[in-house]
Amino acid sequence: MDTARPATRRRGRPGHDLDAVLAAAVRLFNARGYDATSMFDVAEALGITKSTLYHHVSGKEQLLAMAVDRAVDGLFEAATQVQDQQTTATVRLQELVRRSVLVLAERLEFVTLLLRVHGNSEVEQHALARRREFDALVTELVKQAQAEGGIRADVDPATAARLLFGMVNSLVGWYRPERGHPETIAATVVRLAFDGLRTIDTTDDQGVQEEQ
Repeated sequence: MDTARPATRRRGRPGHDLDAVLAAAVRLFNARGYDATSMFDVAEALGITKSTLYHHVSGKEQLLAMAVDRAVDGLFEAATQVQDQQTTATVRLQELVRRSVLVLAERLEFVTLLLRVHGNSEVEQHALARRREFDALVTELVKQAQAEGGIRADVDPATAARLLFGMVNSLVGWYRPERGHPETIAATVVRLAFDGLRTIDTTDDQGVQEEQ
């Protein structure tokens, strides 16, 4: 009796597995733009034929989908890890920002590509929908932190969430491994961001006004 054999991951020439193909495609998408990059360009960068390239993927759109998913998946993995922590919402928000910086540093080229997506195709629209889902998650965490008094309540939660991750996402423009260890960069981002969001002691403000 025939037994079903488990699906195996197809491989092309040695050194050109799916991860290598994806990495080459993402580098080209970022350097030339997605629309300006052809499957021939990807194959040429890898030193393989187009037929070998199609052994791995069905086309350029699949490469884009895999690439942006790699970036968004990292953010949701960080969010899941943070949600499982038994601590305050403020600490969880800080930890989410810290872990997101680490995701960006680890998957820099993938996150860079994600941030350039504008919704011009079904794949891009799906990526934007997932980003909005993540934004909503961050906004809810900001609300919880405000409710418990951990961060200032005079800032709109959605605005605070966008500003926090605007700071995180800005790293794609300048971060390189030689600029500093990811953990150090992450700690700096958290410190700068949350020192500006902490609850204000109004008695201190009153004291300053009285002195003036």
